Amino acid sequence: EFIGKSYELPRYPTAGIRMILVYSLGGSVLASQDPAGLKRYAETLGAIASENQVYVVVGGGALARECIKRARGVGASEALCDSIGILATRMNATLLAAALAGSAPFRVPESYDDALEASKTHRIVVMGGVSPGQTTDAVAALIAEYARADLLVIATSVNGVYTSDPEKDPGAAKISKMSAEDLARMMSQLELKAGSRSPVDPLAAKIIERSLIPTVVVDGRDVANLIRAIDGTHNGTEIRS
Repeated sequence: EFIGKSYELPRYPTAGIRMILVYSLGGSVLASQDPAGLKRYAETLGAIASENQVYVVVGGGALARECIKRARGVGASEALCDSIGILATRMNATLLAAALAGSAPFRVPESYDDALEASKTHRIVVMGGVSPGQTTDAVAALIAEYARADLLVIATSVNGVYTSDPEKDPGAAKISKMSAEDLARMMSQLELKAGSRSPVDPLAAKIIERSLIPTVVVDGRDVANLIRAIDGTHNGTEIRS
């Protein structure tokens, strides 16, 4: 019902906000979109922002992984690889900001303070990575902490959190509901390196646990899941403390 719906951003975005929402939008999800697909994501986010404050943190996807692979090949440190990946996330974020056509700042924030400042004038704030050692999931979790978000939505290329990697283990089972403590315990077993892939990275899981941030993991490749994550009709994983 939201797709294609016309909306108008209010002059003072802080008025009439129902919820504060933070999306971690996987780079692999966004980078695979053609211009029409980018516009569908922009329209959906715009409709959501008609009554909510929305922050979107975009990942680096295949672009980041390829650049990081090349950097490692020439002997770059993990910190430098992280910095290269951050540039890729900001490129993807700028593409989404362009599709939003002025509903979000064209210049993507490069710090948490910048993002919070941008929210004073825009109902949608789009950004990429911030610092080496932090994935965009962790950035999204920290923005959720700073903004005291009502919900963190991790929209990735899998449809939830599994007991093991479903691409490698045919016996992997999807978890529909779990506690933040269980999530942190499960994710702590994963390796955190530049360009690593997991439904929720270990640092983000710890931030979710410490701040009791209500979180949903959904398949972001279906744009409608950005809305279903809010109204509870999603088929992903709900993380509550």
